[in-house]
Amino acid sequence: MKQVSLARRAARLSPTMPASSHDHAIPFDSGHGFPALFPDLTAAAEKALTTYRHETLQYGVRPGLPELREWIAGAMNMDGAKVTPGEIFVTNGAKQGIELACRLLLDEGDSIVVTAPTYFTSIPIFRSFDVDFIEVGQDSEGLDTDELAATLERLKRDGRKTPKFIYNVPDFHNPTGVTMSRRRREALLKLASRHGMYVVEDSPYRKVRFEGSSEPSLKALDRSNNVLHLGTFSKLIAPGLRIGWVAGAPELLARMIQLKADGGSSPFVQRIIVEWCKAGNLAAHTENVQGTYRLHRDHMVAALRRDLPEVSMQVPEGGYYVWLTLPHGVDADELAKHAAEEGVTVLAGSKFYARVDRGNDLTPKRHMRLAYTHSSPEQIDEGIRRLAAALRRCGISPGDAPMERAVASHPTIA
Repeated sequence: MKQVSLARRAARLSPTMPASSHDHAIPFDSGHGFPALFPDLTAAAEKALTTYRHETLQYGVRPGLPELREWIAGAMNMDGAKVTPGEIFVTNGAKQGIELACRLLLDEGDSIVVTAPTYFTSIPIFRSFDVDFIEVGQDSEGLDTDELAATLERLKRDGRKTPKFIYNVPDFHNPTGVTMSRRRREALLKLASRHGMYVVEDSPYRKVRFEGSSEPSLKALDRSNNVLHLGTFSKLIAPGLRIGWVAGAPELLARMIQLKADGGSSPFVQRIIVEWCKAGNLAAHTENVQGTYRLHRDHMVAALRRDLPEVSMQVPEGGYYVWLTLPHGVDADELAKHAAEEGVTVLAGSKFYARVDRGNDLTPKRHMRLAYTHSSPEQIDEGIRRLAAALRRCGISPGDAPMERAVASHPTIA
């Protein structure tokens, strides 16, 4: 049979099936939840399959269950965003929200703004729409809005099209862990409004805060109604639920709903979530999540300082990840291979940069993201020891490069 050519978006992808598990490796590479934190949803599930059987075993209403949309709107309003249930659209996780934002806004050849680095799973989604990436740097305050302003002015002078949207994770950024300052948030929204761009705010970690004060969400500061806010229950309750949402202008959501190919996100799972939340379980569960992941973070930071003093890090006030800067001369991709051989899986920084044509810029090669959520404190200790052994295989010995001062730290783990 003559070989049928694949679409460009598929042809450049790996033909190898992803691994179904990490076998016996300690997984620092993925933002899985800690299994002991997953709540008992039995009572809510029983109610969903009895009292609400007519609803939960049928095709779902496409915008999402009205009660869940009302609950989400109420939770967002308590957090400072003024939204109505009519401005909430339920999706199959936040990543479907990213894809639908692309379906809504992008044509082939359009450009978007992302941070350098950015959430690595979003990159192939964006790339499948044949976009041009405009990377903007960030520092301890988040996305560099001065650089963004200069970039947008340069594009205008060169006669190039304005990017369609800015994608950012403003709270406990994935992968860096940085939380964007309020002044940067306000500057970002002013730039977006001035240049006629949308802002896609990906906010999965906002409630996973261990210390410090929350900044208003971009949606709470939105005065032009051009923010599409993506939320999810994955990082706070359980990732296997696969329920998220988009908050935005009703006329945008109406079009997104028509672009959503399924028959409505699972009404069974939606009903479980809304019944569990209505029963008052979320507040205590959130405190448990925050306390547990703070312990995991503290453990990982202490282990890194003990066993890998040659790396520097951004210590987050919440979220799922620690972002490492490796000593000069260490290739994170090579280190990741050695780490896998030592029995610990990690993600090299190169996966988090959207542009592959970076010339002589070696910045991605010096970074690595570690997730502290899925592994126990004992596994974290052992995993960092294995990572240290992998670094020795790269020719780095303890004390070869003193650890740089962290960009942000906290006295409890200093």
